Amino acid sequence: MQTQDPYSLDDSKVLDPPISLRGTIKHLGPGFILSASIVGSGELVATTQLGAGAGFVAMWVILVSCLVKVAVQLEFGKRAIMTGETTFASFNTLPGKVGKAHWSIWTWLALMMVKFLQVGGIVGLVAVLLNMAFPGIPVLWCLIFVVIAVASIVISGYYRVLELMSVTMIGIFTIFTFFSLIALQYTDSAIGIGEVLSGLQFKMPEGDGMTLLVIGAFGITGVGGDEIMAYNYWLIEKGYAANTGKNDGTEDWNRRAKGWIRVMYIDAIFAMVVYTIVTVAFFLLGCALLHGEGDFIKVGGEDFLRNLSDLYTSTLGSWAGPFFYVGAFVVLFSTAFSALGAWTRQFTDAFARIGLLDFDNYKSRKKCITLLSIVIPVLWGSVYVFFERPVWMVLIGGFVTSIILLVVLYAAIIFKKQRASSPIKTGQFYEVAFWSSSAMILFVGIWTVLSKFL
Repeated sequence: MQTQDPYSLDDSKVLDPPISLRGTIKHLGPGFILSASIVGSGELVATTQLGAGAGFVAMWVILVSCLVKVAVQLEFGKRAIMTGETTFASFNTLPGKVGKAHWSIWTWLALMMVKFLQVGGIVGLVAVLLNMAFPGIPVLWCLIFVVIAVASIVISGYYRVLELMSVTMIGIFTIFTFFSLIALQYTDSAIGIGEVLSGLQFKMPEGDGMTLLVIGAFGITGVGGDEIMAYNYWLIEKGYAANTGKNDGTEDWNRRAKGWIRVMYIDAIFAMVVYTIVTVAFFLLGCALLHGEGDFIKVGGEDFLRNLSDLYTSTLGSWAGPFFYVGAFVVLFSTAFSALGAWTRQFTDAFARIGLLDFDNYKSRKKCITLLSIVIPVLWGSVYVFFERPVWMVLIGGFVTSIILLVVLYAAIIFKKQRASSPIKTGQFYEVAFWSSSAMILFVGIWTVLSKFL
């Protein structure tokens, strides 16, 4: 049982970074919690929609989305390891406070009100899946069960529980995806090398609604703005910052910081490789089975899931039906519980910065996280009951995530500038990757705003 405050930095927690591969693997984990969220709604909803609407030509969108944001994620991670600060504690050090909190915190709070649509759509789809598996139980009761189940997993607040659940869910979904992709190659819908190469030509998909689909997919696949912000909490709770210790300006601290940043690099890059491969595999499935079969955005949750299932079974055989529903449940449920774990910490942190509680008080923070573990899922369920358009709800959330990325990028650039005087330096490859990522995120963010308001 966790008795120590994971956010406190004291000398008893200082630990030299691992040198061996076995030791490094033992300390991986924060990236897997992000991956549990990434390989959820992004694959089943946004990726399938993009594949259905655009076909193979849009594969580059998925690849860019998965690869381009990691450098910004690493910059946030470095800040957490070197300072022990949570995301919003770091935001509050930036110039431009409005009241007690920085404007970026107020902006995040406002945008997250729209993000309730996204996860509301996800828990709604999980409830619909359960109703389809057990038709005698109404969707509403299934929804109540999902809300209780998600809350029960997260309510303890323990990092280890979330990490184990995330690794398990990712493993199941990865096996399901590759099994389906291999089986597809023995059908009439087998994917040819020419179709794959057509997706690497950086052509923009044509057709009505493609802008929303592309922006939504970019925001929701790969590590999104809200997930980059959540990464700091998982790094801290895993112990990266506490193991590094307070910055006392000594060479020992520099050595520990460099070592734990190296472990963080491996964690983030390994997770990126996993979710990129799985996302591309699922996108290829979507293109092969769904392209030209119609627009699923406007249909209800049951119709959407049944359409997907029918397309799989009609091509792969009746055996694929149960596998599809199990895989769909795993990816959607993993998104819900990993998102709740992040949201409880982020909202608690944000509320502390605007003066509603003391985040550094372990009991106060724990109480708020526990309360939010109950309140947030109830709100997700309520939003779904009100709208009942889960696919549209998820894509709108992805749209907003692209805007959150602009706030994240703004903070990352300042963090990087502040780190310039630190003895912890980065190589030329990272510099190129960071500024290339920044340019792409800025481009998509501006495109998102212009396409929405002009």
